[in-house]
Amino acid sequence: MHLREEIMDEDETAEDHVNFHNTVREHTIFLLLFMLLYLGSYALIGRFRRRDREDLFSSDDDELTVYRISLWMCTFSLAIAIGAALLLPLSIASNEVLTLYPNSYYVKWLNSSLIQGLWNHVFLFSNLSLFVLLPFSYLFAESAGFLGHHKGIISRAYETFTVFSLLAFVVLGLTYVISALIDPEKSSLQTLLNLGSYHLPFLYSCVSFLGVLLLLVCTPLGFVRLFGVVGQVLVKPHLLRDVNDEYHAFNFEEASVRRKLATTSSSYADAAPYDPLKVHSNAEGLYQRRINGSSTNGQQLHDEVVLNERLREIESDQRELDKLRSSSAFQRNFVYPIAMILLLFLTGITVLLVCTNTLELLIGIKALPLSTRQFTLGISSLSKLGPLGAALEVCIIFYLGATSSVGFYTMPFMRHVRPRRRRTSLSQLIVNCAIVLILSSALPLLSRILGISNFDLLGDFGEIEWLGNFQIVFLYNLVFGTATTLCIVNKFTATVRRELCARLVENYLLVINYISVIN
Repeated sequence: MHLREEIMDEDETAEDHVNFHNTVREHTIFLLLFMLLYLGSYALIGRFRRRDREDLFSSDDDELTVYRISLWMCTFSLAIAIGAALLLPLSIASNEVLTLYPNSYYVKWLNSSLIQGLWNHVFLFSNLSLFVLLPFSYLFAESAGFLGHHKGIISRAYETFTVFSLLAFVVLGLTYVISALIDPEKSSLQTLLNLGSYHLPFLYSCVSFLGVLLLLVCTPLGFVRLFGVVGQVLVKPHLLRDVNDEYHAFNFEEASVRRKLATTSSSYADAAPYDPLKVHSNAEGLYQRRINGSSTNGQQLHDEVVLNERLREIESDQRELDKLRSSSAFQRNFVYPIAMILLLFLTGITVLLVCTNTLELLIGIKALPLSTRQFTLGISSLSKLGPLGAALEVCIIFYLGATSSVGFYTMPFMRHVRPRRRRTSLSQLIVNCAIVLILSSALPLLSRILGISNFDLLGDFGEIEWLGNFQIVFLYNLVFGTATTLCIVNKFTATVRRELCARLVENYLLVINYISVIN
């Protein structure tokens, strides 16, 4: 008996040691990943933030401390946003690696517990960043302290905590009212006091639904805008163009325009104002000279404006032609066509997957993205094409993230919020981090709703209730596929349609003129 008990104790001790080492290893990996993401986020924010902020506040230690604390919170939130965007691609890649090398010693650390913990940590810190850190950093940066108190960081912290508490009370009250309207059975006192397990997940589900709706609008636009961005960044092929002749022609035209502009400016500067006492003594002559002088000066100003505008157009065309001249044949003839073909391929595959997922949902073959089971990594590949299909899914997910970002930041109302290099203030950085966090947290939901991947949403991401609503999921797929198809068709047929409309209008006017002449 004693020997059996000793063996059991040794087995339990060995199991405890294994669990302890696994836990330490997982937290070490989490810490290393977070450090990498934080350093990348800090470098990215440092590329956009205004450098004169620290110079402006360098004489005040309190202002500098507030600025640094808000910047650290902002960087932390951006790191979590990048981690949320990488959740699904890393999970798909991990599953394929474990499927290909199940007994490899070098991937023993990669297991279901690690991926599950990664999803849980990202969900937890996403809530923390979105509902605590980013609002607090914004209020802290904009605070000035209560009136009647000594100016300092303590007074500003008191004001920030007070305003943040009032804001949290209002938001939680609205959350309780909305949840009571949606599900009256859960509107009880116990639910009202249950903050961590009910209100915050429900509030996060509302925010994620808002993010998915934003992706529904900006992702189809991003498919179209990305073609324009690639056309601006990469050099297009010449294709029956003599760039050198065009460049020299623009040089001659520029010289001509500058000569005309110099002549117009000198004649306008040499024209002395008319003196009515020296030229004409009668009122009629004075009135006539004033009219002629004002009309001549106005015409000269108009010619000067037109010449300046044409000169700017010529300089812009010259820069474009100079870029074409300095580019290599490889960039012109290979990089640009390959990039455009790759964009067309990824867009076509995405539309095809969305259409297939819509039909499978309608027939009943495909299950809803709401996850209710525990997933184990490394059992089998989730793609019908194996590792190649999984790599394609990862590329499409990154492509969706890029197109959604391009589409969102090229919208007209984002002109004042869009970050600019070395000229973005701290408040704009906080707003942009909140937007990126909302979009990146909704990216795994978007990929799962559209059927890009069959990998289940793990942790609390898979327990968002509206993912189990068939009408919402089916309508989302239908609208996304239709909007994307219409945007792509409109992009590539706009020139032809404009030409056809112009021809039809021209023929219509000719017919009208012919009928009027006959009559």
